[in-house]
Amino acid sequence: MSSEVAARRDSKKLVRSPSGLRMVPEHRAFGSPFGLEEPQWVPDKECPRCMQCDTKFDFLTRKHHCRRCGKCFCDKCCSQKVPLRRMCFVDPVRQCAQCALVSHKEAEFYDRQLKVLLSGATFLVTFGNSEKSETMVCRLSSNQRYLLLDGDSRREVEIAHVSTVQMLTEGFPPGEKDTHTHTSLPGSQPASEGGNGRATGMSLHYRTPGAEGVMQLKLTAGEDANGSRRQATAWLAAMHKAAKLLYESRDQ
Repeated sequence: MSSEVAARRDSKKLVRSPSGLRMVPEHRAFGSPFGLEEPQWVPDKECPRCMQCDTKFDFLTRKHHCRRCGKCFCDKCCSQKVPLRRMCFVDPVRQCAQCALVSHKEAEFYDRQLKVLLSGATFLVTFGNSEKSETMVCRLSSNQRYLLLDGDSRREVEIAHVSTVQMLTEGFPPGEKDTHTHTSLPGSQPASEGGNGRATGMSLHYRTPGAEGVMQLKLTAGEDANGSRRQATAWLAAMHKAAKLLYESRDQ
């Protein structure tokens, strides 16, 4: 990919919406797959009362719209101003208590896991049903749109075209042999977040524009003593979180 094309797809612009200032991609097609669209605000005439506590709006009790869900609330039920990066807001915006809780949880992804994904990690990579694996560095592109794999060859997978993510885990229950399990999104938790197992790899199914059928990619963390195994495990956990956000954004 030429640097000119890369710069074009990464360019951004500042826009003002009824909810506040947003830094959005210059071209909508190049937006982050984890992003959410701004909601339609419930019209003022359709909400004479707070949609949380049922307080009637009047001259003293003003109505406010939650920037995440678009519903109407009184000041007491919609007083928090919280960062909402999935909608690209520059500053924290007003949200209802329920939405603020969700946004706070998502902030951990942007503050921690996203940095891990951008830094990348080293894996043994297997494409399709091949019996050969290649050592490659896997990382998320700066615009969050592509999974980049660099080794003797170079590949990229568009995140929006990933259909299934499976964590590969290895457990050590007392008195039993090592076990290998597969957990599919959405709704699962990686072994690194609980239980007796540990994350050893990840399997992704995705589609490539112009190609028939579904492609498969398997990432396996190698065994070594230089710390790359720990980095790979952290990357897998971060990618699992990213996949959950991806599924959630598709459902909204």
